[in-house]
Amino acid sequence: MGRRATVVVLDGLGAGNAPDAAQFGDEGANTLANTADAVGGLDAPNLQALGLGNIEEIEGVPPAGRPGASHGLMVELSAAKATLAGHWEMMGLVLDDPLPTYPDGFPEDVLARFEDETGRGVIGNRPASGTEIIEELGPEQEKTGAWILYTSADSVFQVAANTRLIPLEELYEACRKAHKMLIGEGKIMVERVIARPFHGRPGGYERENENRHDYGITPPSETYMDRIKNGGHGVVAVGKIRDIFDGKGITEHLPGQPDDGAKMDAILAALGRIESGLVFANLVDFDAKYGHRRDPRGMAGNIKRFDDRLPELLDAMTAEDLLIVTADHGNDPTFRGTDHTRERVPLLVVGAGEPRDLGVRIGFSDVGASTAAWMGVEKGGLPGESFV
Repeated sequence: MGRRATVVVLDGLGAGNAPDAAQFGDEGANTLANTADAVGGLDAPNLQALGLGNIEEIEGVPPAGRPGASHGLMVELSAAKATLAGHWEMMGLVLDDPLPTYPDGFPEDVLARFEDETGRGVIGNRPASGTEIIEELGPEQEKTGAWILYTSADSVFQVAANTRLIPLEELYEACRKAHKMLIGEGKIMVERVIARPFHGRPGGYERENENRHDYGITPPSETYMDRIKNGGHGVVAVGKIRDIFDGKGITEHLPGQPDDGAKMDAILAALGRIESGLVFANLVDFDAKYGHRRDPRGMAGNIKRFDDRLPELLDAMTAEDLLIVTADHGNDPTFRGTDHTRERVPLLVVGAGEPRDLGVRIGFSDVGASTAAWMGVEKGGLPGESFV
């Protein structure tokens, strides 16, 4: 049996104090510590035993006398606080320039072309919470048949449609056309186009998260995932990973719907089956359900649910396994606004010798460098320093 590495990204679970937080307007943001303060302390004994409290002061999670994991923090180099940027950097691609965002909505020429190519009008066209804009504009969509278009602090073009009125396949086709317009013609205008289906009637709309689909940028150059795959190993993508990398460097995709619990099931199923390679998982609920919705109690509850499942993950590991638990950015549920927050991220590593203090790592690419080193894959010219 070959060696395996599992990377679990707790989407948005930052640990504060990024050196450039002020440049992003995020001084004081700290997802873990502020969530803990807001709820009177986290309940996370398994993460505490690994050493989560040794990297940051977190109410309810004291430092462990003998941490069960190597532990540290990572500082992002990419000029963004976005999911794609964080994951790409982990796998060796650093974004030097921020991707465009649209705080005032998309330009008229983009709207006109989208309307022309899809045969429907557009309503909305502004930054918004998905659940709120659907409630607000759903009745108008029922009357007019127009797409609900919105964006966020991220570089995203989101199209919402009530599948009771507009078939799911028509929504997907519209998003493919938007992807070609905004990404596929040489000039990158957004990071992702996102299909946001929902159903129901006014006052009772429900998003169909299992039918959400992201149409993103293909990584422009080689990643650690490509190197691992080309070395003859499996690369299993759990959750959003396939969409983030546009399918590149991946041998298998496990959607893990409808929630983070199902994604944990998918990780365990992959570990029960693959002989060698990388299991790369994104647990999105921290970000999508609790961070953006500014729900510290929900965030704390999801931390506890992950903590409760952690022993299963540790039990599934063999002596030839490496486990890395980290995050891609912050999303402090106590902070102003509803956007991601620029923060350092936690780093817990199980399986690479005696647990030690990994310090503050500059750049997320140490994750990819370490998974490759663990499996005996050459790093090529990619950035990052292995901690294994």
